[in-house]
Amino acid sequence: MIGLIQRVKHASVTVGAHKVSTIGQGILLLLGVEKADGVTQIEKLAKKVTHYRIFADDEGKMNKSLLDISGELLVVSQFTLVAQTDKGNRPGFSGGANPEHGKFIYDEFVTHIRQQYLNCQTGEYGQDMQVSLINDGPATFYFKV
Repeated sequence: MIGLIQRVKHASVTVGAHKVSTIGQGILLLLGVEKADGVTQIEKLAKKVTHYRIFADDEGKMNKSLLDISGELLVVSQFTLVAQTDKGNRPGFSGGANPEHGKFIYDEFVTHIRQQYLNCQTGEYGQDMQVSLINDGPATFYFKV
């Protein structure tokens, strides 16, 4: 499982002409699901995203987590994160989850976040989405669990 998080002032997802979700200050998580991903990866990434200290404390140091600041979370599926890019000029996706498994893991990840940590907003799995954000910093971090 691969997660790319961006600290944002706000972010939103639009599908077609319909805005499906929006958040204020918090984290935009782009989530890539691989073939072998399961409960262990869900739990590890969920904890990492919610507890990672990327928000400023009173002294301006990155010392607070999403939970510490009561921030918001937007989870967007992004299968291109699992692409093999080391050879040639076209990405390969053989390591990525098939659509059924990918959606299952994505849904389970969101459910886990909501049950264990906080409410979150989502994109629409498998759809062509337009993601809008104001990256705060910019601050972007990559996780592979």
